Formats: sequence, C-alpha cells, structure tokens
Amino acid sequence: MKKTILFYQKLLIIMLVGLSTSIAAQQKIRVVVAGLNHDHIHNILHEFKEGKVMIVGIVEPSRALQLKFSKQYQLPDSLFYTDLKALLIAKKPDAVLGYNAVADHLSIVQVCAPLGVPVMVEKPLAATLQQAKQIEALSLKYNVKVLTNYETTWYASYRDIYDSMNSKSMGKIKKMVVHDGHQGPKEINCSPEFLSWLTDPVKNGAGAMNDFGCYGADLMTWLMNGSRPLAVTAIARHYKPEVYPKVEDDATIILEYPGATGLIEASWNWPFSIKDMEVFGETGYVHALDNRNITTRMRENIVSTKKAAPLAANISNPMLYLAAVLKNDLPATDDLSSLKYNMIVMEILDAAKRSAASGKRIVL
Repeated sequence: MKKTILFYQKLLIIMLVGLSTSIAAQQKIRVVVAGLNHDHIHNILHEFKEGKVMIVGIVEPSRALQLKFSKQYQLPDSLFYTDLKALLIAKKPDAVLGYNAVADHLSIVQVCAPLGVPVMVEKPLAATLQQAKQIEALSLKYNVKVLTNYETTWYASYRDIYDSMNSKSMGKIKKMVVHDGHQGPKEINCSPEFLSWLTDPVKNGAGAMNDFGCYGADLMTWLMNGSRPLAVTAIARHYKPEVYPKVEDDATIILEYPGATGLIEASWNWPFSIKDMEVFGETGYVHALDNRNITTRMRENIVSTKKAAPLAANISNPMLYLAAVLKNDLPATDDLSSLKYNMIVMEILDAAKRSAASGKRIVL
C-alpha cells in the first residue's frame, strides 16, 4: 500500500513539474532584437542564454557584430538577418526590442507599426522631439504599443517612494532631486560600437543630457502623475572636451511644477556610478540610495532606514512587464515605460537643450 502511495506521489510531482515547465514555456514571449550596437544588449542576451526569453531573430547589418555576439553567446547563424521587415513577416514575433542608436528608434517603429508589432526601445524614446512625435503618430495610427525601457523602472526603492507619496503620508511633493551618472562611457570601457553613437549629437540627440537626464525626466513625470512641467531651465557643461569633443558631458536641469520643483543632475564626470532619488514632502523626506535601500527623515529629524519590498513579478523586469502588457494584464498607458509619459520626457529634454543653448528659461 505504501509503495502504491509513493508511486502516485512521485507521479503527481512529475506531472506538476511538467505542467509548470509547460506553463513557463507558454509565458515566454517571442521577440526580435533590432541592433547589437547598444551595450544594454547583454541584458537580453543573458536572459536568452538562461532560457527566460525566446529570441527568434536578430537584425544587425554589421557582420563583425554578428560574429562578436555569436561567439560570446553561442548564437546560431540562423538567428541573424539584415532586413527587419522580412524577419517580422517570416517569424511573426510578439514584439521587437530596439538595441541600436537612439536616432534609429524611429526606423524600427516605421517598420513595426504597420505590421502591428509592438516595440520596446532602450531609453530615451528618441534622439529629438520631432522623431518622438513621428513615433507617437505611428503608434496612434496603427494602435501599436511603443514602450521605453529604463533601468530605474525596476527599482523597488523607487516604487516604494512613489507609493508613499501617493498615500500622502508626507503631504504633497515639494521638491525632487534625481542623480544619474558615472565616470563617463569611455572611462568605464563602453564598447567602441556603443561609443560611436552615444557620443554623437545626431545619433544620440545630445551627450549626458539625453543619456542620463532622461531618467530624472521620466521619474518626475511619474511622481507628478503625468503632469507636464510649467517651465524648464538647464545648463550643459563640457568638462572633458578632449574626450567628448562633440557633446556635453554634464547637465543640470530644473523643472518647475505648480507647488513643486525638480532638479535633475546628469553627468559623465562623477568619481563613481550613481542612480538615486530624493523626494521632499511637506512633513518628511525620503531618499532611495539605490535599487533597494531607503532612508527616511521626518519633521522631527527622526531618521529611519529600510529595504524596499520586492516588486510584483510583472513589474520587476522589462521582459516580465512586456509579457504582461502583451497579455493586457497591464495597460502601459500611465507608467514609466508608457508612450504618454515618454512624450513628456522628450518635451523636457528638448526644452533643456534649448535652454542650455540660449541661456533662457523655456516655458512649456
């Protein structure tokens, strides 16, 4: 009798394991990768190598880059294509992921939108506001999602602050300060193919202002629940012209909201890498030191620290989020990745560039 029970217990375990494996396979989204000249490409290729996502094709015109990544990640030649439209028609993916120059995001959407294929690009949405408006028009015309991926979207500490401020536990937001930067892309040994466009004012739209300023613009748009700032003032500095002759390597952007101010600090000139966020409310202050650790100070100057709780699975990383959006489990209309919020980000960056160039405060 005991042997019979053990047999059926083992059989049940095998069936459950098989079922969970089957469900996991069904939940994997089928994606096409457009471009290999963005160093963030390693994130998705690691997930592919670990079996967390299905890459059904990679579009990359450079044979040298094809060979480089084929060798590093053991990618078969059959994955590589040179024509995005032909690949989409042949493979019918769930979505396309853009890992190319920011100025080339528009060309991806121009191919994908008419075919009804959603797109997720690496931040920022576009190199210029004009390009972003064309992307928005295509998204609306063909009713296709265009999302923007930021590393900080998946920071549990930032979500904790967002929830705290929405609960009004510290009153209304009065000031926001966001730091994003590092020693510089060349200094931290970014790849030559990445540097070639990241430090180009046309292909990237700017230097540190676009590269790191977009984080703060996105986070402040989110914290302000999609409100557009009243005005933008910015300064751009060129501390290392011998390293970055074409673009600014440091930027400070001030955003004016009714009743609140935002300060964005973006740099390729810091002694270490930093991504943090401070928010001042009416009765307290909260500081996300990194993706997990939070310091809070209340009016009585009582200091407390904590670690943020893990995020819900469907908002914990870009691929799980994208899968949830594709299944209509998440609307992606008013969040950090949404086109709506990222159009405001592009308005902020455009105004910041105009302000830095003219020395004037730009009213939106």
